[in-house]
Amino acid sequence: MITTDFATGAPCFLDLGAPDVPATAAFYGAVLGWQYEPMGDGEDMEGGMFRSDGKLVAGLGKLTEEGARSAWMLYFSVADADATTRAVEQAGGSVRVAPMDLEDWGRMAQLTDPQGGQFAIWQPGKDKGVEKVDETGSLSWTELYTPDAKAAREFYGNVLGWTFDDMELPGGGGTYTLITPAGQSEDRMQGGLMQLPPDQLSLANGRAYWHPVFNVTDCDAAVAKVNENGGSVQMGPEDAEGVGRLAVCLDPANADFVVLTPVES
Repeated sequence: MITTDFATGAPCFLDLGAPDVPATAAFYGAVLGWQYEPMGDGEDMEGGMFRSDGKLVAGLGKLTEEGARSAWMLYFSVADADATTRAVEQAGGSVRVAPMDLEDWGRMAQLTDPQGGQFAIWQPGKDKGVEKVDETGSLSWTELYTPDAKAAREFYGNVLGWTFDDMELPGGGGTYTLITPAGQSEDRMQGGLMQLPPDQLSLANGRAYWHPVFNVTDCDAAVAKVNENGGSVQMGPEDAEGVGRLAVCLDPANADFVVLTPVES
């Protein structure tokens, strides 16, 4: 499970770059019940924060990078952003945004793994990360689709210290690899990775990509809201044994995410 004590290597924040910030804010408000708080004035400052029950759950900003697709960016907590960035380069990854301070809030960098998966790291200052996780309307899991699971395990194990456990999916669905932060017990599993052929990674033109899983009370109702508000569904809703009922969705700008109603424990 994801928690807000943010162990090293654990997901601590996420944000979305969108071509139309107001429309995107309205979409996630309808689907996930989020409240949007804009920050700054003028088009160049367009962006803000999402809250659920008054607690920070994600960020939203204007997509400005030419040729970039709208996508969720997952941030992982690190003790030293500069050292982690060097480790990424040594492991064959690349730097999209070099380490930089965001006033006294923290230090961040945006990086890419060797298979093209984009992610970010956060060295906390006075801001540790989101305020609500693993509850309705918040991040409950992270997931990487990659063309090379073995290489992804080696890269993220070296860079972020993650440990991994493989499980076979029912019906010959392939191998799903569970991710746990370094030094943590299995009850702190935070995500998974799965190998897919390049033709099933069309959202990122055959490259790896991360996406978030959001906890919802009623998966089918959330999917209905996705469709009603200009989004679409790639898969589901369907039941996953021992996990819950889930669907893989796209927002109106084709940013992918998953909605999950977990099984009752």
